[in-house]
Amino acid sequence: MKQDEALRISFQVMSEIAIIGHLADTALGKLLPPELSVAGFGVLNHFVRLNVEGESPARLARAFQVTKGAMTYTLQQLEELNYVTLSPDPADARAKIVRITRRGRKARDASVALVNPGMKALIERLGAEEFARALPFLTKMRQVLDAARD
Repeated sequence: MKQDEALRISFQVMSEIAIIGHLADTALGKLLPPELSVAGFGVLNHFVRLNVEGESPARLARAFQVTKGAMTYTLQQLEELNYVTLSPDPADARAKIVRITRRGRKARDASVALVNPGMKALIERLGAEEFARALPFLTKMRQVLDAARD
């Protein structure tokens, strides 16, 4: 494949991914309980997906590519809902450690359950095999982009 064609196709792929991400976030936002934002769900899902015990707000901000202020706002909302706790970092008294609570884990799981019918509909339309074939490429792309961001 010629370089011009490869660039055109790769740009199209990235555009499709961006549009899919926007559509998915919008659909998720409509399904989540009113008190839980898409950003808040993302933080809860981060803890569960990666099986993270505790994380600093700064590290979470880097992981989500948002400002520390934006992450602080999201964490304050989650803390008010008792979905996370913020406690002093024993290694650095100036820092905090964020931990998901049982209530936060239950809220994340309940939110996933709300999304499952839509996921099942997508699987019916596209086929489970299509998802399985797409996953290795998407994982590899995320890993490459993630490594290049810092």
